[in-house]
Amino acid sequence: MARVPYLTPDDLKPEDRDLLARPIALARALANAPGAARAFHGVGHWIRYDSGLDPRLRELAILQVGYLARSPYEWSHHVKIGFDFGVSEADVRALMAESEGRPNDLEPLARLVLRGAREIADEGGMRAETFSAIEAAIGRQNTVELVIVAAFYAAVVRVLASLAIDVEPEYQPYLDKFPLPSAAP
Repeated sequence: MARVPYLTPDDLKPEDRDLLARPIALARALANAPGAARAFHGVGHWIRYDSGLDPRLRELAILQVGYLARSPYEWSHHVKIGFDFGVSEADVRALMAESEGRPNDLEPLARLVLRGAREIADEGGMRAETFSAIEAAIGRQNTVELVIVAAFYAAVVRVLASLAIDVEPEYQPYLDKFPLPSAAP
């Protein structure tokens, strides 16, 4: 159960009702702090619609962060969103295997991106050699954008956990099909 109320448009000032244009549980909880919600949504919007990073690689990086954090909300939402941006079911299963050190069929660039996202999520920053390898593969701008994406979602999973945001019923099938490990490593 969330630690703050899930607001509705009627709970908000007219100028803040746009914050619930996408009335997911996270947006409804963040609306308790409209200015923060607006800033939070701004970064998320840029990541999804304005970043130059390949959308499939972006979603794999986000999924990697969600998987490592054992974040049911992040994982379920971005499995669905990932499908909209070119992530396949095989990619999701391969990411799970890669995260657990098992063999998988991901291509080398996807593995490299996942390694960078794991380092950001687990170590607080990407290692120099990983950064250099990614920069050589996708360029400086896309590498910086990847760092921003993984770091932002490392923060998102902490917001979700701290506010105890519930997974909406329509996202539960993604958790059922691609379950998270039960305990953090």
